[in-house]
Amino acid sequence: QVQLVESGGGLVQPGGSLRLSCAASASIFSVHVLAWYRQAPGKQRELVAHIDTSGSTNYADSVKGRFTISRDNAKNTVYLQMNSLEPGDTARYYCNGLRVRPSWWGQGTQVTVSS
Repeated sequence: QVQLVESGGGLVQPGGSLRLSCAASASIFSVHVLAWYRQAPGKQRELVAHIDTSGSTNYADSVKGRFTISRDNAKNTVYLQMNSLEPGDTARYYCNGLRVRPSWWGQGTQVTVSS
């Protein structure tokens, strides 16, 4: 059974940092390009960053230079290190494949950036 479980969100002040984790089933981790998405209230879900099986990464313009996606192959986990957080980063964050599979959506993890 494919499973993606996000964690690591929280409340942080502007300029702060958080690291999100996405624990993936072994069956998908080594095969698929995995990605982080976010959805703010009243907005569409957007792609934040993705990483392929070789470690190559890509980022949305809005997070370039501030966020870093990485993967730990031994733990079947993808991370999103978020630095210099801004109020505009407030959203629920999810992981999925770069090619989205609806059945893979988990509960996500809430990130709130506020003073």
